[in-house]
Amino acid sequence: MIFVGDDWAEDSHQICVMDQAGKGLASVRLPEGMKGIAAFHELLAAHASDPAQVVVGIETDRGLWVGALLAAGYEVYGLNPKSVAAYRDRHRPGGGKSDRSDAKLLADLVRTDRHNHRPLAGDSPEVEAIKVLARTHQNLIWERKRHGNRLRSSLREYYPAALEAFDALTEREAVAVLAKAPDPGTGARLSRAQIRSALKAAGRQRNLEERAAQIQAGLRTTHLGAPSPVVAAFSATTSALVAIIAETNRQIEHLEQALSEHFEQHPDAAIYLSLPGIGGVTGARVLGELGDDPLRYSGAKSRRNYAGTSPLTIASGKGKSVIARHVRNHRLADALTWSAFASLSRSPGCRAFYDQRREKGDTHFQALRALANRLVGILDGCLRTRSLYDEDIAWGHRQTGTENIAA
Repeated sequence: MIFVGDDWAEDSHQICVMDQAGKGLASVRLPEGMKGIAAFHELLAAHASDPAQVVVGIETDRGLWVGALLAAGYEVYGLNPKSVAAYRDRHRPGGGKSDRSDAKLLADLVRTDRHNHRPLAGDSPEVEAIKVLARTHQNLIWERKRHGNRLRSSLREYYPAALEAFDALTEREAVAVLAKAPDPGTGARLSRAQIRSALKAAGRQRNLEERAAQIQAGLRTTHLGAPSPVVAAFSATTSALVAIIAETNRQIEHLEQALSEHFEQHPDAAIYLSLPGIGGVTGARVLGELGDDPLRYSGAKSRRNYAGTSPLTIASGKGKSVIARHVRNHRLADALTWSAFASLSRSPGCRAFYDQRREKGDTHFQALRALANRLVGILDGCLRTRSLYDEDIAWGHRQTGTENIAA
């Protein structure tokens, strides 16, 4: 076996190769791309006859370079930078740091401590595509929220009437009306017909007259006014933010359609969608983050630990506490929490489990986390048996009182 540390940068890779005894065999900087990966393979061929004899440690789990390493048959560990930083402090308390020393540190880490880390999973290209789409879709939603917060902050400064008319500034109706009336004077002069036309263009089909009247009343409420130059400046910023939000909304819709198409074509999609509370978007997010490598998780406990839903026990001496996992995949945890919340109205078993946790003193979020943990275990069983969710199988045993609620 030989062990490789790869300290990567945008345009280069500092490589350190060592044997099982920790003796350095090579140290070289390689360029990113085809030329670099070809030189990497040539370098390792001089020390190993079989790619399976090569273990690589690198501080990322994605990218074309990592894909090439996996395709070559190397065992690759995508190491968390926080774990690497802790390992660095353990061996270099003085704080010294360089690309060469970091590459050596990564090689040493996979040589001595790889049993404490997880090798990169062999997920299919289909699930990798779903992961890319799901993450980009969620990123755009987060970005839209940031722009919405900026817009709300601006409107408070000069146009409070808009906040009277709209609760959600990122919705298409608010965007359509504010595009027509980015300042208080224009908003107060909008006729009901103009507002109705904007609502119709935004896609509203029902209660047009009633909603138009509500918006008109909100835009015509009396508030303190800002000086004309200030209003003009804020009006320009509002027009820009509204245009950005409108385009973001369109791109979110396009991505959601592409995400749905990719997710529905995956062989595991029917299993995910059979679980209560999981829809197309949340199902795609969960599948993308969990992956579809059948050998990635040793059991339900391993899947729960990766999902971050299982509790973490801290015991020292006579003290013992059970807390939530704060170091986790937050995208996955977010999707699972929303799915657990949605399941309360779709599954009697989920509702009963949640109510029992609440009766035992759990907060709302603690009960949801426990429910999400249970649903991850159920999902693991469904995936292993290739069967759809069944309410009676999932929760029937609880009616007999044979299982501890804390499980």
